[in-house]
Amino acid sequence: MNISGNTIFIPGSTSGIGLALAIALQAEGNTVIVGGRRADLLDQIAAEHPGIDTVRIDTADAASIDSAAQEVLARHPDLNVLVTMAGIMRVEDWHKPDAFLASAEAVITTNVLGPIRLIAAFIQHLQTRPDATILTVSSGLAFAPLKITPSYNASKAAIHMLSESIRLQLADTNVKIVELEPPSVRTSLLPGQEDSEHAMPLEEFVAEVMALLESVPDAKEIQVERVKFLRYGEARGDYEQVVEMLNASDPHGK
Repeated sequence: MNISGNTIFIPGSTSGIGLALAIALQAEGNTVIVGGRRADLLDQIAAEHPGIDTVRIDTADAASIDSAAQEVLARHPDLNVLVTMAGIMRVEDWHKPDAFLASAEAVITTNVLGPIRLIAAFIQHLQTRPDATILTVSSGLAFAPLKITPSYNASKAAIHMLSESIRLQLADTNVKIVELEPPSVRTSLLPGQEDSEHAMPLEEFVAEVMALLESVPDAKEIQVERVKFLRYGEARGDYEQVVEMLNASDPHGK
């Protein structure tokens, strides 16, 4: 993925990593469209960041995704990058169904079905564009589990394998699949995470991501240094220690 000259749609990006990435990408000379559910936040983003376009979208709603895709492509027919940013994270207790089932269904709908539906809505268009990219967003927790967020961990593991699989299928097209793998980052994904000393400052994370996108434009996975502890535990042979340290030190990790 080139660092500039793209037209990029980032649904689920009215705050946190998504918004910070949108602002950084616009600063590099990209046309950026931010998607989200709340009209007030979209209006605020448009006012504070002239040039960023906004579209209402609920990534848990298939009809909303289809409608938003039509709107984005009508206004931006040169769209060549889709970032499947939207995601939710919930603390769950799997000892009894009423403490996890509704949460698990919501997490899977947003974090797995959402990206699948987004890709379905844009994949044919992207195949017509030069230098097209789908940037998926998994997590360090796709590779080592945080015990309080089982469904989130599973959803991000699914996104990792989905990315690996469709990269193989789309190898005969011009569409690249790039997987962004955040560590714990100081956002509001979980209560308390914005101030967690164990989480990476948001501005540092985005700066490192942008540097990686620029220096390694053909990368399949975007990994800041802090996520490699989780990403490669099994390969290093210290997976059990990684899991123990993750769950001992970071109750609000990502």
